[in-house]
Amino acid sequence: MILEMKVPSPGESITEVEIAQWLVEDGDYVEKDQAIAEVDSDKATLELPAEVSGTISLKAEEGDAVAVGQIVCHIDTDGEPQAGAASKEVDAVPATAAPQATPPAAPVASSYATGAASPAAKKIIAEKGLDAGQIQGTGRDGRITKADAVNAKAAMGSIPANGKRGEERKKMSMLRRKVAERLVSVKNDTAMLTTFNEVDMAPIFALRSEYKEVFKEKHEVGLGFMSFFTKAVVRALELFPDVNSMIDGDHQIKFDFCDISVAVSGPKGLMVPVVRNAETLTFKEIEAEIKRLAIRARDGQITVDDMTGGTFTISNGGVFGSMLSTPIINPPQSAILGMHNIIERPVAIEGKVEIRPMMYLALSYDHRIIDGRESVGFLVAIKEALEDPIALLMDNDVKSALEL
Repeated sequence: MILEMKVPSPGESITEVEIAQWLVEDGDYVEKDQAIAEVDSDKATLELPAEVSGTISLKAEEGDAVAVGQIVCHIDTDGEPQAGAASKEVDAVPATAAPQATPPAAPVASSYATGAASPAAKKIIAEKGLDAGQIQGTGRDGRITKADAVNAKAAMGSIPANGKRGEERKKMSMLRRKVAERLVSVKNDTAMLTTFNEVDMAPIFALRSEYKEVFKEKHEVGLGFMSFFTKAVVRALELFPDVNSMIDGDHQIKFDFCDISVAVSGPKGLMVPVVRNAETLTFKEIEAEIKRLAIRARDGQITVDDMTGGTFTISNGGVFGSMLSTPIINPPQSAILGMHNIIERPVAIEGKVEIRPMMYLALSYDHRIIDGRESVGFLVAIKEALEDPIALLMDNDVKSALEL
């Protein structure tokens, strides 16, 4: 029996996917639930499992865009595993077949002068480190003239003799193309503006230094920076609800929940999974959820549902060493917070210069819906919470907040 395998719907509103890679070859025997292909949608890369066991016949090529519901392969359930497939390839050539001789190359007219350089040309070739074998002689009988060496010098003068000059052309995945399209759209369709501030991370350092070991021992997850930043963002969103909103045509939509998108790096590029209802989560729950999503992104298991929605985004370029940047809004959201690396710098503290671990913060926002007062006030609220986390994020009870 021949089973027609069709492209399943990877999520709501997705009507087309792209065959990123076939994991099997035409004519292979596949087992039920074996991953046979990777397909890209504009939101994620997913594996396509075989629905039955049998011999597969591919009906689409890598790179093809196929509609949801379209047939991409046939599986013959009467097919059986091929034993000794390797020997078949040998037997395919008759034992009596004699090896075919390679036809002789056509004779090329030449003489002792072909490829030889004149004395003046030799001098230029030696001085400039050129390869005489790569220079086409235009002199009599193919001799390399001074003019040939000079022209070759002009063409290759700045290229080292052993330098590589190759290039690779590769089609971007549907996910990467969609990300590019969305980023350009944001730049063109929003009044994006970025405001900056800096935060003294010493209080966070002190808390992590004191409690990170016992926190990890009890909860089996590390006490990182992201839980503090997520808590600070939630507090700021509640103080400045316009930042937790988006534009829909002529309307502004405000949310009474905080779904925080967290930018993480995966094998297919940047992924932005969502921590749902972050306003209800504890430090432990935030750290556990971010770890779960990061592992799924790293292993290529992130789903469309994991990345759908989100009312505000946090991007941490600091893990890659970024000192300062202007993050681009994740549409249709209206704002994004950029974290950066932490550098010890001299700062003035109560009239004295001290060395403190400082981080620059950047808030990019859509000025059509968020005014300067809200954007600056929002970023200041985050700064205040991070510089006084015990009072503003932990209700003056560290052990209770960390569930220790």
